[in-house]
Amino acid sequence: MNHRVVITGLGAVTPIGNTVEKFFENVKAGVCGIDFITHFDTEAYAVKVAAVVKDFDPKPYLDIKETRRLDRFSQFAVVASAQAIQDSGIDLKSIDKDRFGVIVGSGIGGLENIEKEARTLMEKGPRRVNPLFIPMTITNMAAGNIAIKFGAQGICTNVVTACATGTHSIGDAFRNIKHGYADVILAGGTEASVTPLGVAGFSALTALSLSQDPLRASIPFDKNRDGFVIGEGAGILLLEEYEHAKKRGAKIYAEIVGYGATGDAYHITAPSPDGRGGAMSMKNAMNEAGIRPKDISYVNAHGTSTPINDKLETMAMKTAFGDEAYKIPVSSTKSMIGHLLGAAGAVEAVACIKAINEGFIPATIGLLEADEECDLDYVPGKGREADLSYVMTNSLGFGGHNASLIFKKMEV
Repeated sequence: MNHRVVITGLGAVTPIGNTVEKFFENVKAGVCGIDFITHFDTEAYAVKVAAVVKDFDPKPYLDIKETRRLDRFSQFAVVASAQAIQDSGIDLKSIDKDRFGVIVGSGIGGLENIEKEARTLMEKGPRRVNPLFIPMTITNMAAGNIAIKFGAQGICTNVVTACATGTHSIGDAFRNIKHGYADVILAGGTEASVTPLGVAGFSALTALSLSQDPLRASIPFDKNRDGFVIGEGAGILLLEEYEHAKKRGAKIYAEIVGYGATGDAYHITAPSPDGRGGAMSMKNAMNEAGIRPKDISYVNAHGTSTPINDKLETMAMKTAFGDEAYKIPVSSTKSMIGHLLGAAGAVEAVACIKAINEGFIPATIGLLEADEECDLDYVPGKGREADLSYVMTNSLGFGGHNASLIFKKMEV
């Protein structure tokens, strides 16, 4: 028996707001969260900008001891999870904890502490390395700490598929509930890799934008795009089996109806040149949802602002949607928040769900000059009001990982 899966809670920590409400308010206003890096010296770096979380305060959710034991990526995840639980109105004392799970991933994990403890090792020796170094930095500890904090004793895993991590995590949670293995799962992604080594590493790959203008650095689908802008944050969804949510009188944001996941089997960083993997991911999601391209109201694209990704994702959408591709609004919220790596798909899922509920299509704010090879409707400059029935979000990760989710406007 298949079960319906709905979203009843949302949480977000982002470069343009540390709550879902503030985040989407700024999405609607087209606010850019990209600015010059100031928390470390970038004099020797060609890359000068990033999208960092501002004014983050974990104190309402974590005490001082907990905060000290958690890397920044785990702090983001726990705070966003607490928001999602609070938003859902769920009484954790009344649910079956064995059917309450966590699937939250990170693309890189605790890079900040890896750098810190590597310096300690080199400068002071092995005996001075923090005893909590390993549990602070390994990628599964976002999920582990969420489960410990909220008593989730069901499935507790993390997905690590680079930039597709958040989307795969939500998709896996969807399938676990759909097929009867859980009633409630906190799912999403988190990342905190705007560090000297993180920026240097992506710079060495020539993946990052070299723009000195924060407003012209992340410009998905623009002819002058030159790379992505690294960002940080977390997005968490509380997924719930429909009858379970209905029984407790929960408010329901949307229903998840489709999930596609494929691999390019092509290259460690570049997408397949024919866009086939991304197209198949979208097709698989539509097949599971039982819909056709004409039913899609909006696509939140991966849209990283790299020359190759945006061109090949456009090609993939044309393959997946056929002639309908030219009729479907597409945008990239990375134009506002940069690329949150393992958290990207999860924060973008929050944006999609809010878009459905508020009847608003986010803009691609940095898009000024059209690219001949990117010729779809990318909602340039300013968002639009629209009645949205089915919304798709795509994520494409290093290693050829592709993931697509479809959210549906809630129908009883």
